[in-house]
Amino acid sequence: MTVVRILGGEGQFEVSSAVLNRINELDNKIVEEVEEKNEERFRELLVEMILVVKREGKALDPAEIVESDVIVPPADLSLEEAKKIFTGEGIIPD
Repeated sequence: MTVVRILGGEGQFEVSSAVLNRINELDNKIVEEVEEKNEERFRELLVEMILVVKREGKALDPAEIVESDVIVPPADLSLEEAKKIFTGEGIIPD
């Protein structure tokens, strides 16, 4: 299992390898959209990534302190901020 933290007070979630693969696919697409400066599509993909983690992952107790393997930025991330995060391999190294 992999621990994913969603910034912005959304919490931490345990996800399976299948869910991590889906997140990685979205991550790679976000990198492409950020490179193309397509803010609308980048934001749609980021929201989808957050929803996948929340729907498919198991929420961890907020009182439990666990190191996160992957950190997902909040949905209100700007395109300028995204350019610093979603570069190269994105948030999940391939």
